[in-house]
Order: sequence, then C-alpha cells, then structure tokens
Amino acid sequence: MYKEEFLKEAIKEAKKGLSEGGIPIGSVLVHDGKIVGRGHNRRIQKGSAILHGEMDALENAGRRPASFYRECQIYTTLSPCSMCSGAILLYGIPDVYIGENKTFMGEETLLESKGVNTTVINDQECIDMMTDFIANSPKLWNEDIGE
Repeated sequence: MYKEEFLKEAIKEAKKGLSEGGIPIGSVLVHDGKIVGRGHNRRIQKGSAILHGEMDALENAGRRPASFYRECQIYTTLSPCSMCSGAILLYGIPDVYIGENKTFMGEETLLESKGVNTTVINDQECIDMMTDFIANSPKLWNEDIGE
C-alpha cells in the first residue's frame, strides 16, 4: 500500500542529488514499514556508470538475503530504467511506487509482465523537478539515459 511519507523521502534524496550537482532522481527501499536503504543518482558525483537512485538505495541497504527483498517495496521519483528494473526483478521486489513517468517512461511494462505491482503516483513535485532538470541540463540527462 502506497505511503506518501516514503515518496517524500525519495524526493528528499532526489533534491540531495541535485544539490550535489547530480541528476535529481531519488529512491528508498522499505521493509516492514521502515526505510532500510536510501539513495540518489550519483553517476556524476562518483563518476559511476551504474549509481542510479534505485541502485544506490539497494547498495546502501547492504547485503541481504533474497527472502528479505521479496518483502520490500521500493519508492522512486522516476520510472525505473532497464538497469534498475533488472535489479528489481533480480531481487524479487514485489512492489514499486513511481513518483512520475511523464518525463521518462521506464520498464513498467516489463515489471508488470513479471508480476511486479507498479503504482504510478504522478506527483507534481517529481514532474516539475525532472522537467526543470531536463530543460536546464539536457546534455547530462541524455548522457544518463543513454541517448
């Protein structure tokens, strides 16, 4: 079940990434009603090829058994890309809450085809944050999504 407070925490992560000069995408991993991992896109800050928001949240949750992830939910400010969707599928995370998919449509269809419950909130703050970032930093945005 969607809980607004977790999306707000993902938004805080996205804003943190933006304040660091990065791409404003944030995520939190939730288990048993508690945030166990949080992260934001740190490709720019760390010179990383893979540190998207969801990947950073998973990394910051630490090493866990597969059974743990099957009891989690992940909140992300933007529709998950192919890489992040693959990680969600690999670890069997059953529920994904998406802040918005208007500025970028990720692999929601793939996730749903594999039985993952996806909920798109289309939160205006998430939409505005990405719309502004894409307009102001098109080169970084296109680099991140592989165009």
